[in-house]
Amino acid sequence: MEKGNHSGVSEFILLGFAEPPEHRITLFVCFFTMYFITLAANLTIIFIIRVDARLHTPMYFFLSILSFMDICLTTTTVPKLLANIFSKRKTISYNGCFLQLHFFISFGIMTDFLLAIMAVDRYVAISKPLHYTMLMNKGFCVKLVAGSWLIVSLHSAANIILAARLSFCGSNEIHHYFCDLPPLFKLSCSDTSIHEMLLLTETSFFMLSPLACIIISYILIIFTIWGMPSKKGKVKAFSTCSSHLSVVALAYGPLLYTHIRPNSPYFVEKDLIISVLYSIGSSMLNPFVYSIRNKDVKMALITAFNRNLLSWSK
Repeated sequence: MEKGNHSGVSEFILLGFAEPPEHRITLFVCFFTMYFITLAANLTIIFIIRVDARLHTPMYFFLSILSFMDICLTTTTVPKLLANIFSKRKTISYNGCFLQLHFFISFGIMTDFLLAIMAVDRYVAISKPLHYTMLMNKGFCVKLVAGSWLIVSLHSAANIILAARLSFCGSNEIHHYFCDLPPLFKLSCSDTSIHEMLLLTETSFFMLSPLACIIISYILIIFTIWGMPSKKGKVKAFSTCSSHLSVVALAYGPLLYTHIRPNSPYFVEKDLIISVLYSIGSSMLNPFVYSIRNKDVKMALITAFNRNLLSWSK
């Protein structure tokens, strides 16, 4: 990594939020609470899926991986953010910055891929119920996740190599609470026009391809549900998709707003808030969406709670 640093920059300053000193405690408590809820809620989902045999299906296997990705995504940025709130110099090392960037891109794009895989899983479950267990077998599900991780890792590595070739000869202050490519391009004294074009093209592809897969899957699902003779069957089929659709909206709403809008300044306060909604907010809310809107998860939570209550009362 050091070889790509032609400017001699050894660290960056993460300016983060322009909070007055008297608001630092409030900000710390707010982000710490969000991070704690994210960890607790997603670990609970993973634990429930692990211990309840009724949830040992492809859909919940993918949900457990999604919960793990949510934990990893928030852990990539929030601990450093919390440490910098009370720090006089909100620094991150050069290598640390690119390492954070690598994991943020990897876990973020992997989340999008998982949402696309889960949409395909719902289509297969609804349109081909008799062949579902054969088509979505354990080995195939593992290969889907592993293949997706390989693709996003290569994508992230390509972005890191791209950014590591930049030279930094001016300010080292990043107007963000974590390292991201757009602010790094802003700081560079290199010509970043090609870099920015490649970033826009590649990022749009890796963001919109999963979204296109989700849209196509749900168009096919709608046609399948529309052709069902039973109204009860239609309601049951759609109910299995409602949680996933809500999570997709939580993930892609802030993401599309942040990255795909013409001639809009990136570094404004509202953009930081949108980044928080994407990188922390959606990861925190996803387990609650699946808990509230999913009957199987609710029953598993109640069963686990009652089982623990009985064991404590003995």
